[in-house]
Amino acid sequence: MTLVRPQVARMSGYVPGEQPQEAGWTKLNTNENPYPASPAVAEAIARAAQRLAIYPDPLGRKFSQAAAEVLGVEPDCILPANGSDEVLTILMRTFVDAGETIAFPYPSYILYETLAEIQGANSIRLPLRPDWSWDVDAVRRHTEGCKIVFVPNPNSPSGNLWDDETLLRLLPKDGILVIDEAYRDFADRPRSFDLLRSEAGGRIVFTRTFSKSYSLAGLRLGFAVARPDLISEMRKVKDSYNCDTLSLAAGEAAIRDQEWMRANVDKIRVTRKRLDDTLRACGFETVTSQANFVWCRHPSGNHQQIYEGLKSRKVLVRLMKFPGAFAGCDQGHFTGLRITVGTDAETDRFLEELEATLALMT
Repeated sequence: MTLVRPQVARMSGYVPGEQPQEAGWTKLNTNENPYPASPAVAEAIARAAQRLAIYPDPLGRKFSQAAAEVLGVEPDCILPANGSDEVLTILMRTFVDAGETIAFPYPSYILYETLAEIQGANSIRLPLRPDWSWDVDAVRRHTEGCKIVFVPNPNSPSGNLWDDETLLRLLPKDGILVIDEAYRDFADRPRSFDLLRSEAGGRIVFTRTFSKSYSLAGLRLGFAVARPDLISEMRKVKDSYNCDTLSLAAGEAAIRDQEWMRANVDKIRVTRKRLDDTLRACGFETVTSQANFVWCRHPSGNHQQIYEGLKSRKVLVRLMKFPGAFAGCDQGHFTGLRITVGTDAETDRFLEELEATLALMT
């Protein structure tokens, strides 16, 4: 006899990136922003700390108003949450019953599959080509009956960005298209939310996070953007007070300081280009990234050795393995390294230690 639900007992669970607690690491493995949040955030938290004896606004209305003003939508189109991962959980609770099906591109963010397992739902991995493009006609045959199609855009781990025309072709016949935009602020093309006003807009949900471009990964705040009728249904299943007072105050201050966020994003984009160019000069194959990381593969295929060599020098990157991703993968796995774009100093140290690691492999 087991006390655990069968779905949970069968799961291996999602494994997040390593978070070493001791000092001295150059940490380029979980896509945090290396620059500090807006000074307005600390000021807002200090003011909000005077109100900790009472519950936060369960609807996060002041934050939603600020986000709506910045994004050009109505406040009722915003649902704040405890990180964008909670938005994904709320979406599963709202739209997907046990036994129903979700789909997502593969390789991409594997948490979608984990959430489906928890819900007792089925999941379909929609295969990407080796150049990270879709065979849309082939993929659509698998998405017709899905309740949700999740698409991270830009994608992780690759960092590539798909256009709206392509995304709309993935909209399931009787389901929701979720466009997960954790990294969108780093892209060359800014996002507008005109899709919500399109004919298909009633079945599209965008997700955003403060963990990346706003430098607030330690705070836990994200939000959904959708038409008000979808948002009102999603509110029914969220925790009563899913966002705390400090997070809501910090998020409102951060999103109002677009100038600060954009300055940090611009620095990351410049360093991203230098990192990509140098990796290519070292023989790596890379994908032109629209996020705050670079995906790369070495012709030797010794990604485990490179990862371990860097880790022994206290430089942490993300080693990622995707079983059966593409035809012809070594040992049935598609592997590579995802490297977060750090400060220029962090990037210099990474490149120095990478050179030393590669030298030992020759």
